[in-house]
Amino acid sequence: MKVAVIGAEGQLGREIVAAFAAAGEAVTPLAHADIEVASMESVEGALREMRPDLVVNTAAFHHVERCEDDPARAFAVNSLGARHVAQVTDSLGAKLLHISTDYVFDGVKETPYLETDPASPLNAYGNSKLSGEHFVRCTNPRHFVVRVSAIYGAHPCRAKAGLNFVDLMLRLAREKEEIRVVDDEIVSPTPTVGVARQVVLLARTTDYGLYHASAEGSCSWYEFARAIFDLTAAKVRLERAKPGDFPRKAPRPKYSVLENAALKGRSLNLFTDWRNGLETYLASRQAERG
Repeated sequence: MKVAVIGAEGQLGREIVAAFAAAGEAVTPLAHADIEVASMESVEGALREMRPDLVVNTAAFHHVERCEDDPARAFAVNSLGARHVAQVTDSLGAKLLHISTDYVFDGVKETPYLETDPASPLNAYGNSKLSGEHFVRCTNPRHFVVRVSAIYGAHPCRAKAGLNFVDLMLRLAREKEEIRVVDDEIVSPTPTVGVARQVVLLARTTDYGLYHASAEGSCSWYEFARAIFDLTAAKVRLERAKPGDFPRKAPRPKYSVLENAALKGRSLNLFTDWRNGLETYLASRQAERG
């Protein structure tokens, strides 16, 4: 299978490229210099020459605060960009696997969100990603829309100054005596390596549709930080952040836990508890540095 991965220089994109290569597929990474999804001409030029069997689109404008400041840019990339990729892949007869987000939900449900639950985004980023989902689902029938949540991995995330949450906590633990973390946002921390393996498995099927793909179980960001420090024996005092400690322009869902119902219904779910993913990530991180 000839695979093209858009956004291949990103935190998730690089992991997906590696996973397809490890699975023996012919994969071509497409970085921002190779393709600009906001431009139909750029998308056509890059993909028509390659004629891939599958395109994985991880490209996104996902800095939530900047999306709130520049919604036009958010929709140009996350919505119209998704439409451009869907149109070209449909014309080529190719499969499309499009990465979306838990931020399409408002977080009021308080139990894990199913693929069948209605979406109701709180911010420009979530609205632009939901719009992109609709374009993909209406344009290319050979689609997989995959929502992920609270991802972290070995590769830098440009929207987060190159640091994922785990590495940021460990750096702060070295620099500070006390760290404050919010305890009122519930997520399912998910390693990118797990998402990448799930993407490879799903993409080899013809079970098209909408999927949630996140680690099992849930925790607050405070509880996630506590687990990080416990597993690494970090000597730092962890406190719960008070309301207003971290003012933000764009509202976030307080509860964005996803249930992988569609994957489980097809016996395709590869995910285990979020703690297992964290332990594996920390062990790999220590091995690389050791």
